[in-house]
Amino acid sequence: MGNLKKFFTLIDTILSKTEEIFLCLLLFAMILLACVQIFLRTFYSSGILWADPLLRYMVIWAGLFGAAVATKQSKHISIDIISHLVPEHFMPLLRLLINFFSAGVCSVLTYAAVKFVRDEALYGGRGILDIPSWELNIVYPVAFGIIAGRFMVLALKDLLCLVLRKPTIGQA
Repeated sequence: MGNLKKFFTLIDTILSKTEEIFLCLLLFAMILLACVQIFLRTFYSSGILWADPLLRYMVIWAGLFGAAVATKQSKHISIDIISHLVPEHFMPLLRLLINFFSAGVCSVLTYAAVKFVRDEALYGGRGILDIPSWELNIVYPVAFGIIAGRFMVLALKDLLCLVLRKPTIGQA
């Protein structure tokens, strides 16, 4: 059991570092491209034709992968009305239900995004820089799949903590 836990911890660490490096490189490229575009427009009254549409796609990619990282750290956006109305001793069960529900919603979004990308691959055209539009939109099923998986992991951790009666994230 200990070796299995070490293996999954190693995989989690590798994936987390890969995500962080990817997001840092993406942010660096966005800033660099935006600064070049501003410079060219200011001093040469021109710019790179494809820079603005590419920056829009890069913002979407950064936002969705950032949401996946936030979900892993349980720092995602949440509507928190119910937790103020429910007694404290029901909070672990509430977190479990919310995480399972969120995993389900993200799974449905993943399915819809897969269908969208598949349709784009079959019938879509070309995007910026003659890149097929489905390649620019592949981020949707990938990110929603990662987020669904992360919510499922959080839900399973909550379930384990409920069964073992140990405190979970957010409890002392």
